[in-house]
Amino acid sequence: MTSTPRMISDISVITPTFNEEKQIPALAGLAEHVRELIIVDGGSQDKTAEEARNAGLMVVSCSPGRGGQLNLGAQRASTNILLFLHADTRLPDNFQSMITDCLCDPEVICGAFSLKIADSTPLLKLIAGGANLRSRLLSLPYGDQALFIRKDRFFDLGGFPDISVMEDFAFIRRAGKKGRVEILDAYVTTSARRWQKMGALRTTLINQLMIIGYFLGISPEKLERFYRQKR
Repeated sequence: MTSTPRMISDISVITPTFNEEKQIPALAGLAEHVRELIIVDGGSQDKTAEEARNAGLMVVSCSPGRGGQLNLGAQRASTNILLFLHADTRLPDNFQSMITDCLCDPEVICGAFSLKIADSTPLLKLIAGGANLRSRLLSLPYGDQALFIRKDRFFDLGGFPDISVMEDFAFIRRAGKKGRVEILDAYVTTSARRWQKMGALRTTLINQLMIIGYFLGISPEKLERFYRQKR
């Protein structure tokens, strides 16, 4: 009896990393279900790059800075569907068909998933709910919601700004002027480590201050310094 061959979706997953060796096993498992998974490492000091290569993943190294890392990954991608995935974010079942179906709509320029945080505390559930409300009402999903777009449209938009913070926010605002940003009902689940490290309320406050600073025209360099100081 012959086994049914595994269906490989024609999607390139691009994951920027910095000291993410613990996330490599999960990413290696995901790589079996897409055309390619590209790790773009920004100078990790742990074994991220080594573990990724040992797992058979494509690894590209560059200077740190998430915007630049994501753009480099997109340049190396061999498919016309790009999925930008944070190392600690997990995708739902059947994400491949959801993405391809969504991008078949010519009015949709890019999309993202709804957000779930891997923690059952009421406050983090509230924060995730607020993020989902924001992303739907304002068409402003963030990078931890797994952004996806066709490669040709990505480069038509100029890619992500080459900055270390707010690159997802700036990109989505630009994309929303060219087409519809679709938020899928299905959830990705992202790690709670960021909120656990700094505290849920403090993390949320810092995020909102970053957005306010962006709208006030404060330079990305100053915003990054502020973000690093408060972490």
